[in-house]
Amino acid sequence: MHKYQRLQDLREDKDLRQIDIAKKLETTQKQYSRWETGEYSIPFEKIIQLAKIYNVSIDYIAGLTNDKRKFW
Repeated sequence: MHKYQRLQDLREDKDLRQIDIAKKLETTQKQYSRWETGEYSIPFEKIIQLAKIYNVSIDYIAGLTNDKRKFW
């Protein structure tokens, strides 16, 4: 699996805890932690929600680009 370091960085930049993001995603802190660390794959619909929460592109979250801009 892929560790999503960018998710942790984005979350910490906004001074949010895993439980804060988990609530926004309507999941548990434990499940969110598993996604952030790469233990489990993140469902695509949750990746879309994360991109909206952080106002970044999905490509940025995935590490495919260093450009944070969203494209929708």
